[in-house]
Amino acid sequence: MTGNPYLYWAIQAISLFNAILLVWLGLTVLLNSDRRRWGIWVAGGGMLLGAAFFISHSALLGLGVIDLSWDALVFWWSVGLLSAITLPFLWYVIMLWYAGYWEDRASPFHKRHRPWLAITGALLLLGVMGIISAAVSLGIGSPRFDRLFLTLRFSDWGIPLLVVGFSVYMLICIALSIDALRNPGPSARVMGRLARRRARPWLVGAAVGLLIVALIVIAVLFWVGQQSQEFLLHQVYEHLGPALALLDLLVLLLIAVVIVLLGQAIVSYEVFTGKSLPRRGLSRQWQRALILAAGGSILVATAVTLPVEPIYGFLLAVLMMTLFYALVSWRSYEERERLMDSLRPFVSSQGLYDSLITPTNPVGSNPTGTSPAGTSPVGVDLATPFYALCHDVLDTERAYLTAAGPLAALIDQPLVYPPGEVPVLPALHPIVEQFDTTQLEPLAIDPALYGGASWAIPLWSGRGLTGILLLGEKQGRGLYTKEEMEIAATTGERLIDTRAGVELSQRLLDLQRRRMAQTQVVDQQTRRVLHDEILPDLHAALISLSAGQADGAGDSEALLALLAGTHRQISDLLRELPAASTPEVERLGPLSALRRTVEQEYAAAFDTVNWQVEEGIGQNVDALSGGVIYYAAREAVRNAARHGRDPDSRSPYILTITAGRPSEADRILSAEEGELQILIEDNGRGLLSHERSADNGGQGLALHSTMMAIIGGTLSLSSIPGQYTRVVLALPA
Repeated sequence: MTGNPYLYWAIQAISLFNAILLVWLGLTVLLNSDRRRWGIWVAGGGMLLGAAFFISHSALLGLGVIDLSWDALVFWWSVGLLSAITLPFLWYVIMLWYAGYWEDRASPFHKRHRPWLAITGALLLLGVMGIISAAVSLGIGSPRFDRLFLTLRFSDWGIPLLVVGFSVYMLICIALSIDALRNPGPSARVMGRLARRRARPWLVGAAVGLLIVALIVIAVLFWVGQQSQEFLLHQVYEHLGPALALLDLLVLLLIAVVIVLLGQAIVSYEVFTGKSLPRRGLSRQWQRALILAAGGSILVATAVTLPVEPIYGFLLAVLMMTLFYALVSWRSYEERERLMDSLRPFVSSQGLYDSLITPTNPVGSNPTGTSPAGTSPVGVDLATPFYALCHDVLDTERAYLTAAGPLAALIDQPLVYPPGEVPVLPALHPIVEQFDTTQLEPLAIDPALYGGASWAIPLWSGRGLTGILLLGEKQGRGLYTKEEMEIAATTGERLIDTRAGVELSQRLLDLQRRRMAQTQVVDQQTRRVLHDEILPDLHAALISLSAGQADGAGDSEALLALLAGTHRQISDLLRELPAASTPEVERLGPLSALRRTVEQEYAAAFDTVNWQVEEGIGQNVDALSGGVIYYAAREAVRNAARHGRDPDSRSPYILTITAGRPSEADRILSAEEGELQILIEDNGRGLLSHERSADNGGQGLALHSTMMAIIGGTLSLSSIPGQYTRVVLALPA
């Protein structure tokens, strides 16, 4: 083509560079796709077809157009022309598929492009038929070298019709692809819409680059077509060779830029694979592919250009392949080591046993039994795996792991990344209401409302929603992948379950320790009273009776007083002993027993007590669950009676007790149908967070929420100062 060896070397190197990258991208799309739908095949096949074009270009360049045999020339020209004619249409189809053309057939976007898709398809068919007819007319083995350009001479205005048709067809395809990229449609994939929006600049840049390439190619085709009217092919080739070489190099450079932009969109946002891959891993592979393509193309072009024996080029290629493989193996080993280091926090011991046998704070200092803000329960290292999840796996800027549903009563403070003070997060009910039992995908939220978090991931268990993982933006403003979201959800569920289990176990052990201490105190007190007071009095009475000193009235009265005091002491001891059973609850049921207790003991504390209880509700609850529900509800009523009334308010103080099985529309956090819910609400002064002490029912909250968790239920407390205090007891069917 040209006598300049450096120009020839540059053209060959860039052509091979484009071919290698397109082969890698095409195979990556096909092999890593989630479901190989027709769009995946078109995208991957189009890239491989583009690689075939550059392979044809490199072969023609390396073998020499003038010196090449006729059969080889027709073959490589056919491969190149078929690829060149097909690729604009495939690019248009891929952009339509990317923009959601086939996802909503009733949209204006679909209706606008439907006729153009048919027109470009018809032009492609005509072009392919023209190439086939030209190849047949030329005939394999024909000795007429210059007959290859005969088909270019059919024109009424001195312009080849094939050039005109191809130019119009190519411009239409690229212009329509740019129009499709202007407003991509919705996507059903995780973060698919966001990925399309972020990938659009890369793809628009690639489309603009193709448009510039198309204009240059059209200008060259018109120029060569005009020259072919007067000269034969070899004459045109010899006359325009240097200029065509420079234009060829420019076009190859532009196409290389287009391929890099396209590859960046693919590996960064997975716009064609249909499956989210780990962004950092695929980006590393893309970087290695760029290095391999650059190094391999330079080496092969150098071996072809230099006047050396072919064996030396072959040896250089083998050495480079071996070196590259060794480097990849080394990097893979280091990545494996880093992966093992990142997994170590998830598989190492978390000190559960030590945390269970270590006593927690005394009652009253931390009445709810939970840990300080943003920390783990005493002795349990949950901060380390959560930090590893956020820093090493998700690479996120910030994250909050908070409990919800049945476990919210056990965990009142979220885990926070990066470690620090917990921000004031609003109520999560607006997020929870958008989830359902099949919701597995993250939900986009407003970062300004939720401490910089942009995504909410629901955490599920067999009993329903157990927590929510709030994630901020990814470092570098990248996108979370589907695999990362699944890992985050699974790890978050495990951390929530572990923390709730440890919290529950610690509460039970603390309750058991307190019960044992109380039992010892009562036992020692009973022994002391019996030994120091009751037994001496009984002994004195027996001595008096046996000595016959009870004849006088005064002595008789003293003896009776002594026996009465002894009887009173024994009664006090019996009354102080804890009750062994709840016969009233077993006989009446928890709600009827609660109603009797309220009417007998607490009615005077309220102006009005409203009962909204479904008939027969709670009658089928077993004795253990009924006792737990009764005492938890009685504790809520007792707290309302003792602390709820606002002395500065003149409004009637009303207690409302509601019990029933909520409908499907009312069940927000329930996981099962038929759940029993008891709501105890007063319109008093409310309860501030710092007021939840042992005197205000904080100890009862820890005790009864733990007991409710043991029987599979939940206890939740909500309050707004000056408006209400609400306690909800829930027991699944």
